[in-house]
Amino acid sequence: MSDEATDNGFGDGQAIRPFVQPILLLVLGIVGGLAAYFAPGPELRFGLMAATGGCLAAAALVTIRDMYRLWRARTTFQSAFALIQHDPAPCFCTDEDGAIVLQNVAAERRFGQRTGLPMARAIAGVLPNAAAVVFRHETALGRRASAHEIVVTPRGTVRLAAHRMHGGTIWRLEDMADGQTRHGEWIGLPMMVVSHNDTVLSMNAAMRDVLGRRATTLEDVLPDQPLVAGRRSSLTGADGTIEVIPIVVSAKDGRREIYAVPGLAEPPAASVAARAFESLPVALLHIGADGEVLASNHHAQVLLGIDPGMTGPLSRFVENLGRPVNDWVADTLAERVANRPEVARAKQRREETFLQISLSRIVDGTGPSLLAVLHDATELKTLEQQFVQSQKMQAIGELAGGVAHDFNNLLTAITGHCDLLMLRHDQGDPDYADLVQINQNANRAASLVGQLLAFSRKQTLEPEVLDLRDSLGELTHLLNRLVGERIKLSQSNDPDLLPIRADRRQLDQVIMNLVVNARDAMPDGGEVRVETRMVNLAEPMNRDQAVVPPGSYVTIRVRDHGHGIPPDKLNRIFEPFFTTKRTGEGTGLGLSMAYGIVKQTGGYIFVDSVVGAGTTFTIYIPAHVQDDARAPAAQAEAEIVPAGAEAEMPDRAPGVVLLVEDEAPVRAFASRALRLRGYSVIEAGSAEEALETLSDADLAVDLFVTDVIMPGMDGPTWVREAIKDRPDTKVVFVSGYAENAFDEGSIGVPGSVFLPKPFSLTDLTETVRRQLH
Repeated sequence: MSDEATDNGFGDGQAIRPFVQPILLLVLGIVGGLAAYFAPGPELRFGLMAATGGCLAAAALVTIRDMYRLWRARTTFQSAFALIQHDPAPCFCTDEDGAIVLQNVAAERRFGQRTGLPMARAIAGVLPNAAAVVFRHETALGRRASAHEIVVTPRGTVRLAAHRMHGGTIWRLEDMADGQTRHGEWIGLPMMVVSHNDTVLSMNAAMRDVLGRRATTLEDVLPDQPLVAGRRSSLTGADGTIEVIPIVVSAKDGRREIYAVPGLAEPPAASVAARAFESLPVALLHIGADGEVLASNHHAQVLLGIDPGMTGPLSRFVENLGRPVNDWVADTLAERVANRPEVARAKQRREETFLQISLSRIVDGTGPSLLAVLHDATELKTLEQQFVQSQKMQAIGELAGGVAHDFNNLLTAITGHCDLLMLRHDQGDPDYADLVQINQNANRAASLVGQLLAFSRKQTLEPEVLDLRDSLGELTHLLNRLVGERIKLSQSNDPDLLPIRADRRQLDQVIMNLVVNARDAMPDGGEVRVETRMVNLAEPMNRDQAVVPPGSYVTIRVRDHGHGIPPDKLNRIFEPFFTTKRTGEGTGLGLSMAYGIVKQTGGYIFVDSVVGAGTTFTIYIPAHVQDDARAPAAQAEAEIVPAGAEAEMPDRAPGVVLLVEDEAPVRAFASRALRLRGYSVIEAGSAEEALETLSDADLAVDLFVTDVIMPGMDGPTWVREAIKDRPDTKVVFVSGYAENAFDEGSIGVPGSVFLPKPFSLTDLTETVRRQLH
């Protein structure tokens, strides 16, 4: 492949795709600016202007980040591409998002240009279940450096291999020769498989008997070119020329299966209907010049759900083509439209069935007619719907992650200043109740952002060591109120239960969602049982396309004796917006959020259900083994600094804090909160200003409190620069993004801690106190 073709691996579409997030932020900034211009009051105007500035600044930073990532990915992939450029098998390079950025000569020759598409979509023509196969490979690559799988398809055996590299994945698709030779061996009708350039790839035994030789090209077998499906052609056989009617079944990868139906004395249309239908391994319909279905073979009758001999217009059997079925048939008969497959729904089937229909025009002495080839596309349609749904959820996750920083800055300022106001009002003050309402609603807003991020597994977790026996005991009162009087809630805890490390608030939300689901499954009453057990896996446990590594796990089981979940819906219950409840009784988000939280915690969640007997959800969370050397120190620290000690500050100044925050409202709240607790605070609106302040060697600073993402130099960068001259200075990073969203972040600063936004006055002062004392 030429250098020009290699460069095209990063075309305009691939370059534009990473910049969707900054464009959204820019639009939000413009909208915020317009809202600020028309805002009625100065307070609201100030808040909207702050939000506008945050959006525009975030857009600039994200743009720079995307440009750097695109450059780095381009360099990496071009180096790797030299290894696969001349491989005879089709090879692709995909980036971290799963989009194809490079393909070799063999891939372009076989599939065409696929740059920018997901891998599953690019090879869907070769693997009918491409999405599932690619998903299995991507899951396996999370555990090891390479994965491969041999897949049996209707057109042969294919090996798909994937190799993980820095920044993406290399894929290789190889046709297995032993699979190709088996095409049509069991069919008595002569057939062959032909490539897109008319090379004969394989022939069945019947075709070899007719030819008496091994043909290499389509023209060697059928000299009348170009080949027209359904029109009489001459086949050059071992005993001379034979009149046949070719039936062509096309595939998306350019291959064609060509069946040679002998041309008998009766008219060709009748020959197709009477002689070939039952012999061909595909579903076929013969449609007359008036659009009426004249005949159908057994495969078509099964797919359509019709009785033998049933006739009528094609619209009687299928629907939802996007236009009238009769118009499509008439246009194909008159050759007014291109001959391409269409997907329709079978009207006569009780269960939902989608069919891919290809029409071939047959011409004989009585006039034109149509031969319809039907394929079951239900699985492909389901995968397509799942893919579209996953794209929607990915878009929601990306949007939520992009604007979470600005939302959390606003919420930090709101809750922080509300905390400051509450310090100046006691509970008997008339304004105190209003302040409590403001605080509670701000916390609800923060919870909504966290739940939205849970779907994309990007929310900031605050893990702590938990004893489930204690946390479930404290949750029991709330669970009893949730299940009501008709449901009995019972618990059983393993006495040897080890602690776990998880976000308590998020884990409580998961358990509440599962208990509420169990309650709804028993409208007539019953028992919901919550059990905890220790499970030790000596070897990996394979279940539901997941592999649980060996080790010690704490399991949480939530059991009910309700109506159960049907098997056809059991594998979809963790999908967002999918619910088995009636309209208006559920959104389908609860189990999706539970799945996201459990996976982000490092655990696994499985479901077992029997219709009419009940459902059991089982959560596996790795047991936390506490470091014995650190346990006494932590206990001693807990004894020295009891909870709530931040309210009893000493008379002397506890330390000097350099506060670096580009958002003025957040900086104003944080500085006031720290000064109220006796700290000396030096403020800076940017990293550059902070470094200029620290250039004074006589200035003593005990602690840096800095935002991570700021215009210009980011938090971790300026802190690493500052601690070269002040190595003993402690650091607290704050951000509205998740801690694991940063490639280097606070990990490169020893002894630093992370405080997620939004944070309250107590969260900030307690974190600062712990770092200093």
